[in-house]
Amino acid sequence: MDGIGDSESFLAAYDPRAYDPIAVTVDVVALTIRDAQLQVLLVRRGEQPQAGSWALPGGFVRPLIGPDGERTEEDLAQTAARELAEEAGPQLRATHLEQLGSYGTPGRDPRMRVVSVAYLAFAPEMPEATPGTDAADAQWVPVSALGLSPTGGPVTRSVTQRPGTTRPLAFDHAQILAAGVERARAKLEYTPLATAFVREPFTISDLREVYETVWAEKLHAGNFHRKVLSVPGFVESTGDQTESGGPRGGPRAKLYRRGDATLLHPALLRPTSEEAARP
Repeated sequence: MDGIGDSESFLAAYDPRAYDPIAVTVDVVALTIRDAQLQVLLVRRGEQPQAGSWALPGGFVRPLIGPDGERTEEDLAQTAARELAEEAGPQLRATHLEQLGSYGTPGRDPRMRVVSVAYLAFAPEMPEATPGTDAADAQWVPVSALGLSPTGGPVTRSVTQRPGTTRPLAFDHAQILAAGVERARAKLEYTPLATAFVREPFTISDLREVYETVWAEKLHAGNFHRKVLSVPGFVESTGDQTESGGPRGGPRAKLYRRGDATLLHPALLRPTSEEAARP
């Protein structure tokens, strides 16, 4: 009981004003493949600071007010889902989100000390964007058009945008976006997520196009085919073939469906990852 009493006394005397104020926001990196390109969902800020700039959907964590007026605190994941729906359309509320990382560099927001918790949504057939609330516009934009350029070493690495970029991103959103793209690329190495981006039945060439689009690397067709078939449970043969050969003729291609694997072992590493792993 003494311990409980001491805790109550401490909280009764605790003054949060003794510490500098800090705010918490969330930002969402929503990625998909559209028009054979890896694209990200961006909103044009309709309010200051940086009004008119393009940014990731996001905003401040707010209290929730129920129908009876009762106030409850909003969870980070709830904020991410709410901001995504409010700024880019209610049809995006059901999007699966996973936490990506946290960003709290002093000065990243000119208003006050702000820490942002970023979330990633990476899925096929994401719906069209519809601007709302404080967003003046919302669009799917090819990641390649944003000119992301990493600088520095592993510890001091930062991300900027190449000069002349038509959509300079607000705050440190270039850094957050680069982290989201890297997470998405890594997910294709260790999970069968790529099979969600092709319609069944599919060919190994169809699957390779997904990897090339997300990784932004051309892959050797034969090596890729061999690696895919060497991963247990990744894909399963349907026993059928395409009705005709490829654009240059040749034999018909075998057709596959998704397997039952949830993780790829061995992993399907990017060429750059394989080079980094070599002694």
